Amino acid sequence: MRYLSVTEIAKKWNVSERSVRNYCAQGRVVGAFLAGKTWNIPENAEKPERSNKKKEQPITLLDILQEQKASKYTGGIYHKTQIDLTYNSNHIEGSRLTHDQTRYIFETNTIGVENEVLNVDDVIETVNHFRCIDIIIDHAKAALTEKFIKELHLIQKNGTSDSRKDWFAVGDYKKMPNEVGGMDPALPEEVADKMKVLLTEYNTKEEKTFEDILDFHVKFERIHPFQDKLETQVKDLCLCA
Repeated sequence: MRYLSVTEIAKKWNVSERSVRNYCAQGRVVGAFLAGKTWNIPENAEKPERSNKKKEQPITLLDILQEQKASKYTGGIYHKTQIDLTYNSNHIEGSRLTHDQTRYIFETNTIGVENEVLNVDDVIETVNHFRCIDIIIDHAKAALTEKFIKELHLIQKNGTSDSRKDWFAVGDYKKMPNEVGGMDPALPEEVADKMKVLLTEYNTKEEKTFEDILDFHVKFERIHPFQDKLETQVKDLCLCA
């Protein structure tokens, strides 16, 4: 079987190279596969039918994220989102993994280090964060609920040393008062009620603006419902919605 490049197929089908890449990423070209960042397309592949203009290319960022996630597309916005969001989120929380180490774990599912000691929790939370982002992308259009937020917390902390502490309440709201950046957030007994009010207020907005997302984020931080932080995962969900 002879394979052609995106450029060659674009000329053959009389379409743009971008359209060819979109067809491949959407799984609409039988036999096409990625080798690194290059699409290899069977020379006898048929041009996908264009049912309407809307379906020719993704309309929203979420469309692109979902398509690239499904096709395991390398080098696109999904790939960058996974690595950059995971690195920055975990770095804020104290992870000592570098951006390159985070990228290496995502791309190879292995850890390549020499003469260096890594914190096991940093590695576990990095892998868990990749999974959280996938789940957020899959459920971005669903209403934001307490159950879903708790599920993200459970996944993020699964297998870490915190998950072995009875008082830490992985996957549930905090049991002990805590302090964050010199601020006293909601007490454990106040969290459930405050979260219900916050989510009701947020979910009643039909069109979420960037200001709505920022407002939600600030109020969520002030409640600080978990023993640790989960604000980045929730913010990611709002940004994808």
